[in-house]
Amino acid sequence: MADLPPIVLVFAATDPSGGAGLQADIMALSSMGCHPLTCVTALTIQDTMGVEDMMAIDAEWIADQARCVLEDMPVSVFKVGLLGSVEAITAVAEVVSDYPEIPLVLDPVLASGRGDEIANDEMIAALRELLIPQCTIVTPNSIEARRLAINESDDNDHPDLAECARRLIASGCEHVLITGTHENTAEVINTLYGEGGVLRTDSWARLPGSYHGSGCTLASAIAATLANGLAITDAVKDAQEYTWQTLKAGFRPGMGQHIPDRMFWAREDPPAGEHEPGDS
Repeated sequence: MADLPPIVLVFAATDPSGGAGLQADIMALSSMGCHPLTCVTALTIQDTMGVEDMMAIDAEWIADQARCVLEDMPVSVFKVGLLGSVEAITAVAEVVSDYPEIPLVLDPVLASGRGDEIANDEMIAALRELLIPQCTIVTPNSIEARRLAINESDDNDHPDLAECARRLIASGCEHVLITGTHENTAEVINTLYGEGGVLRTDSWARLPGSYHGSGCTLASAIAATLANGLAITDAVKDAQEYTWQTLKAGFRPGMGQHIPDRMFWAREDPPAGEHEPGDS
């Protein structure tokens, strides 16, 4: 087994633009030295501007895709993104519950970058009850953290981000990384919480423009660093550094958001005095 790359099984929806979803996960995990396995949970019609429509995959097909590869190959980490339906959430929760020793990274995709709703109240409730309690780490942005943690029966419930993290950890997950892209701050501030409170806080220069698939990239990068054997605080640190570099090198191929360049390192200029293969 020592000569195998770390294997990560991803549950997520497809994205024809290649900006987010399974395509983003595959590129980020491959870029960081992992072998990605993919379980398709939904098909989407989308581009760099937003999601036009989504078709959830039958829950039995989701479970069968996952169990087939799990019985064939050793998986180091699970990474979960957009699931598409309550039935899909239930199916994934049942599969991962049979492998409690495998770390689980959840990117709770609730809306597109444009704001198209992808998860309704029933799906959010299912995430809270079935999947989040099994997670090693959940990686919501600040908007997602509030939606996941709010008490809907209390109109006066307005938890701050630290309280959101506390509630999510109280529900059973081990760690929560809340990203600050959507907050009104000069820098993007990301905070990792554990059972005892804040474990680390990292600040990143706020880059111009907006990015399609940044959350997918970060969660997959955390899955990759965990699969490569890093402890959670180091895994989160290195994954943020990788993600920020992909955003800095991002490009705008369409009329909407920029796409992170997950292979930025392959297009960097060689240091002075070095030559590409074949140069004379």
